[in-house]
Amino acid sequence: MKLNGQRRWAAAGAVVATAVATFGVAMSAPAGAAPGCRVDYAANSWGGGNFGATVKITNLGDAISGGWTLKFSFPGSQRVAQGWSATWSQSGKDVTAASMSWNGNLGTNQSIDLGFNGSGAGANDANPTTFTLNGTTCTGQVGPTTTTTTTTTTTTTTTSGGNNPGTRVDNPYAGAKMYVDPDWSAKAAAEPGGTKISNQPTAVWMDRIAAIAGTSTSRGLAAHLDEAVRQAAGSPLVFQVVIYNLPGRDCSALASNGELGPTEIDRYKSEYIDPIAEIIGRPEYANLRIVTIVEIDSLPNLITNVSPRETQVPECDVMKANGNYVTGVGYALAKLGAKSNTYNYIDIGHHGWLGWDDNFGATAELLYTAANASGSTKANVHGFVANVANYGALTEPNFSIDESINGTPVRQSKWVDWNRYTGELPYAQAFRQRAIQAGFDSNIGMLIDTSRNGWGGSARPTGPGPKTSVDAYVDGGRLDRRLHTGNWCNQAGAGIGERPKASPAAGIDAYVWVKPPGESDGASEEIPNNEGKGFDRMCDPTYGGNVRNGNNPSGALPNAPVSGHWFSAQFQELLANAYPAL
Repeated sequence: MKLNGQRRWAAAGAVVATAVATFGVAMSAPAGAAPGCRVDYAANSWGGGNFGATVKITNLGDAISGGWTLKFSFPGSQRVAQGWSATWSQSGKDVTAASMSWNGNLGTNQSIDLGFNGSGAGANDANPTTFTLNGTTCTGQVGPTTTTTTTTTTTTTTTSGGNNPGTRVDNPYAGAKMYVDPDWSAKAAAEPGGTKISNQPTAVWMDRIAAIAGTSTSRGLAAHLDEAVRQAAGSPLVFQVVIYNLPGRDCSALASNGELGPTEIDRYKSEYIDPIAEIIGRPEYANLRIVTIVEIDSLPNLITNVSPRETQVPECDVMKANGNYVTGVGYALAKLGAKSNTYNYIDIGHHGWLGWDDNFGATAELLYTAANASGSTKANVHGFVANVANYGALTEPNFSIDESINGTPVRQSKWVDWNRYTGELPYAQAFRQRAIQAGFDSNIGMLIDTSRNGWGGSARPTGPGPKTSVDAYVDGGRLDRRLHTGNWCNQAGAGIGERPKASPAAGIDAYVWVKPPGESDGASEEIPNNEGKGFDRMCDPTYGGNVRNGNNPSGALPNAPVSGHWFSAQFQELLANAYPAL
C-alpha cells in the first residue's frame, strides 16, 4: 500500500544552435569577435508566428555586481510574450531584460541562461544580431553555427554536447563537495536561526518543464550548473537534480500531481527529458558529478496502489495499464545515463511503504524491468534512493522486530504492522541486496534522504517504552512520532536529520538532503496554481485519513502553501527539532 505520501518550449540546443522554422526560414545565432561580453541566441518556431528563444549571456569583462541589463532589437515584427530568469519588457522593436534579485552578479567568464516565449514572427523575420550588456556591445566570439532550411520540420542542430569523456567513480560523493543551491540557501538564511543550515547542500527539483529554463522566482538548470562549476573551483563536486515530471505523475497523491496527462509520454520525452539531457551533456559541465534522483514515488504506486488491492487508486490502474511510468523511467535512464558524468539513482519509496514482503521483492523486479525499458540497460542505474521527501527515522534503537513483549511479537504492534523494517537504514541496505538478486550490478549504492527525519526536541524518547503491552512498548520508544508511517505531508513535530555526508554506512553512498527543508509537501487547503499541483486531503490537518494511512489523522501542519513553495512555520519547527541538534 502507498504510505508516502501553456506549453513551454525548452531549448534543446547547445552553446550555439540553429532552429529551423516551419515557415521555411532558418534562424541562426549571431557571431563576432571582441572582448566584453557574448550573447548566444537560439530560437525555435512553433508555427503560426509563435516561437521560443533561449539567450545565454557570457560576461567577458570585469565582474558585474548589483545587476545587469541586456538590450537588443528585433529586426522584424516579433514580440516577447512571457520570459524567465529576467524581467522582460518591450517598447516597439526594442527589448530589455533586467536581472532578477538572485542573479544580478555576473563574474568574469561567467554565463547565465534566460529566455522567453514570443509571438508575431513573420516568415522572413531574422533574429536580433546586436546585443548590449550594461551598455557594452557584445561582440565576443560565439563559434561556428550550422544553418538548415526546410519548410516542413522544426528542429534544433547543435554544435556541442553529447557524451562527456571520463569514467564514473564507484561512489560519486566520496572525496567530493556537494552543491549548495543559492536560491534555497538565501531563503534559509533569511529565517531566524537559518544560518545554522543554510550552507548545507540540497537537491534542485525539475518538477515541470518551465523549471528547466527557469522562472521569475528561480534559476534554470543551466544557471544552477554554471554556479556549480563556480563552486567546484576545479575540485570534484556533486550536483543533485530531481527528475520529476512523468505523465500522470504520482497517481495516488494529488498534492504532487504534475502538468502532464497520463498519455503525454511524447511530451515527457521531447520537452522534458531531452532538454535536460542536452544541458547536462554540455562540455562546460563535464567535470561535475551529476546525480539524478529519478522519478520519486511513481513506480512504487504500480505495486501498492493498483487493483485488486484494498489500497487501489483508479489513476494508478490507468498508469499501470498504459505503461508510461515504465516507459518514461526507462527513457530517462537511457538519455541521462548516456552522459559519463551522470549517476542515476531510482526512487524506492521508504520502509513504511514497501517494507512488507508482498511489496519488497515485487518493487525490485519492477525497477529492473524499467531499467531495461525504452533502450536502457541496468548499466544506467548507479543505485537507489530511499525516504525522499519523507520522514522515516534512520533506525529505531529502542525496539527490534525480533523482540516479543508478554508473548506478543513486536512485529504485531500497530505501528510496525508486520513490516520487516523499522527504519530507513536497514531497509535501504536490505533493498540493495534484493535489487542485486533481481539482476542489478553488485556495486550499486544507496542514498537516504535525511533532510527531515531527525525527530529531536523534547518529544524524543530516551529509552524503550513500558512493557505493559507491545503497543505501549513500541509507541513509548519509537523516535518517529508520526501517527502512522503513511503520513507524508508537512508532518508536525519533525526535525532536521543527519547532515549530508558520504559513505556513512555499509552499502550507503551518502546521506543527502533531496527535499530542501522549508519547502512544503502540499497545500493544507485548495490553492489555485499554474503548476499542475492539486489539493490532497493528506495535507489537511483536519483530515481523518484513509486506508493508505490506516484511517489515522493526517498529522499535517496548518496554513501550508502549494508543494515546493516556502513554508516558514515548518522550517522553524524543523530547526527546533533537529537531531543531531544544531
